[in-house]
Amino acid sequence: MIGGVVMILVVLWIYHSAVKAKVDNVLLWVAVSAGVFLAVQYFAVNLNIFLLDALKSDIGANYERDLTSIGDRKNKGGFQGFGGGLLSVLLELLPPLLGVLAVALIRTKLILKEALTVGNLFSGMKDVFITIKNSFQNN
Repeated sequence: MIGGVVMILVVLWIYHSAVKAKVDNVLLWVAVSAGVFLAVQYFAVNLNIFLLDALKSDIGANYERDLTSIGDRKNKGGFQGFGGGLLSVLLELLPPLLGVLAVALIRTKLILKEALTVGNLFSGMKDVFITIKNSFQNN
C-alpha cells in the first residue's frame, strides 16, 4: 500500500520533471521509471525476506501448527519490543525508499543530465506537491 502511493507520487514527479526539461518521449520515461521502481521494490522485498530469515531465531515447534488447529502461535523467539517494531518499520519503508532512490538516479543522470548531488537528486519534489495542492483549490 505504501509503495503504491509512493509510486504514484514518483511517477508524477518524473512526468513533471520531464515536461519541465522539455524531454522527448515523456511518457516513455514515465513508464521506464515506473518499471524500475517496481523492479527495485520487488528485489528489496525479497531482500527483506532474506534478512528476516537470517535474523530469525529458532522459535520452536509451537510456532508451526496445523492449519486446522485453533489458537495463537507462540512466538517468544520472534522480534518483539521496541527493536522489533523499529525493524518492522524499517523493513516496510525500505523497498519504496530504494525505489525512489533508483528513480532519482535515473531522473538526474538520464533525464535532466545533471551532476549527482543530493540537491539535484531530489529537486522538483516540492514543485510536484505544490502542483498537487493547487489542483484541489477552486479558482
